[in-house]
Amino acid sequence: MGVTSTGFQRALRLLLNPALAIAILPLLGAGSAFAQAKLRLTDTALGPISVAAGSNGAAQTIEAFNAGTGNLALTFSSNSTWLTASAAPQRPCQIAVQQNLCIPISVSLNTATLARGIYTGLITVRDPNAIDAPQTISVTVQMGGGVPDTVFLYTPPNGGSDSATFSTNSVLTTNATTTSGGAWLTIAYEGQGSFRFVQPYRISGRHLPGMPEGTYNGNIQLGGSAFAGDNKSVQTRLVVTSQPIAFSGPTAVSTRVAQNGAASVVNVGVANRGLGTLAVSAVTATPTNGTGWLSATLSTSFSGAAITLTPGSLSSGTYRGTVNFTTNSINAPNLAVPVEMEVIATPPPTISTGGILNNATFARGDSLGVGTIAAVFGEFFADGLNFAPGAPLPTTLGGVRVLVNGTAAPLYFTSAGQINFQVPFETLGGDAIVQVERNGAIGNRASVNIAAQAGRILVWPGLSYGIIVNADGTLPMPPAIRLGTFVSKPVRAGETLVIYAIGFGQTTPPVQTGAASPTSPLAQLSNVVVRFGVPGLFDSSIAQQASFAGLTPGFVGLFQINVQVPPGIPTQDAYDLSIEYNNQLTNRVKIATQQ
Repeated sequence: MGVTSTGFQRALRLLLNPALAIAILPLLGAGSAFAQAKLRLTDTALGPISVAAGSNGAAQTIEAFNAGTGNLALTFSSNSTWLTASAAPQRPCQIAVQQNLCIPISVSLNTATLARGIYTGLITVRDPNAIDAPQTISVTVQMGGGVPDTVFLYTPPNGGSDSATFSTNSVLTTNATTTSGGAWLTIAYEGQGSFRFVQPYRISGRHLPGMPEGTYNGNIQLGGSAFAGDNKSVQTRLVVTSQPIAFSGPTAVSTRVAQNGAASVVNVGVANRGLGTLAVSAVTATPTNGTGWLSATLSTSFSGAAITLTPGSLSSGTYRGTVNFTTNSINAPNLAVPVEMEVIATPPPTISTGGILNNATFARGDSLGVGTIAAVFGEFFADGLNFAPGAPLPTTLGGVRVLVNGTAAPLYFTSAGQINFQVPFETLGGDAIVQVERNGAIGNRASVNIAAQAGRILVWPGLSYGIIVNADGTLPMPPAIRLGTFVSKPVRAGETLVIYAIGFGQTTPPVQTGAASPTSPLAQLSNVVVRFGVPGLFDSSIAQQASFAGLTPGFVGLFQINVQVPPGIPTQDAYDLSIEYNNQLTNRVKIATQQ
């Protein structure tokens, strides 16, 4: 089998499907981080916090600490009038117990004027001289508490179920009873949330054998809460029906946009988890404040609508509205999707906290190997979608640059919220600083660890299976898994696999940053071993030398490892596979095998 494969070319076409482009498009073919303050927060989300209607909530405390050197000088802003924050003098840490000195941040909840309901606001913590700043703290309050008065559940008469969730700030005593239909009602504690705040619960109703269509009544009795509003009876009704049961995805839309920026479009689907045929006959968009910024159009290609949010010249602030779908469902003939758009004047490009990720695994905190393909996530990066025309990759794309320790990195793809780039081979190991520059405006500094090598096998989005191709162009996965027009077929001993990966570092001969790998001479790695099974203390894996390992000719930063499957592998739908190079193991992925 050669260095490239027909199967890979077909895989590439599938990867370029617009539905998957944002996740895996990169397959297309400043100063030191030391001696500077680094902002760290003990919490970036507070709540939901239950607050009695007509009163202010109790102040909440989180801690900030410096993971670098120098000093932090914090300032705060809020996008909600009911939410403020302030810092007290540095003191010994009480929440971040593994740190020495912390800055306590007091979060004030000025909620007395809020009506009953759930509200979420953002506090932005800034320090212009610190790395990994700014950061945001999301704060959610439940005015009047989070326990509903009444719950309606809907399920078809096929043994299905439905559930509703709520959260409190206390562990509750619970008792579920029914007055008709049998023991169809349960309430369960969902496990520990934030140890300081959230206690989640789920109310569930299930269709029981022999239960005819109709409405069944039940009751959940709650007690033991320190918040008086939680101690009550929740009337619960289960509707067993053969009619359509509609739900939307997502259930709400929230975005932050630049003033005078381009309009953004969010697709909201409407699906049926009941029986019968769901019909969506109309959609309307109604802004609560502001005019002209919210519209919706029914889609002709899927069940749902395209929601358009146009900031235009609206002044800075938060705009809210609702998109309503008219359906023939029993549960939501008027299915409402709340929409929120925050308009920000002249925002700089901002990298999200922990938003620089390895493009194979997208695991937070993972190191990046030099030459690897990386993704940076944030906001206000670029207008529209911009794709590199080919190799060598440009260092400016759509008016955007990514700077790694001050050096412009080659770019595969830029958009408002994600950029895919190659980590320059010249980057020194250790902490590095990454910034995004848009039309000359440089954004915040974010840190990431760079390693000489950090090999990672590419993974199909939403699956645990690696992006691996059999010699005949099929995919080594269970036959029930279908990706596009591909056929999935377990691999057998003696057959060849082509494994696609990134991040193994420089090759022999070396390849320049941003350049396509040559066909002759091939850019190779030596002594690469593929491990079939799980390596570890009691290693039972089967080691097999790769027949080829190196950069794929014509592509930038993409490695392929060709290996013959050794004898002795078992028959499994999800068999582990990893790669060992220079005594370092990659992530483990799954393949399907057959003797």
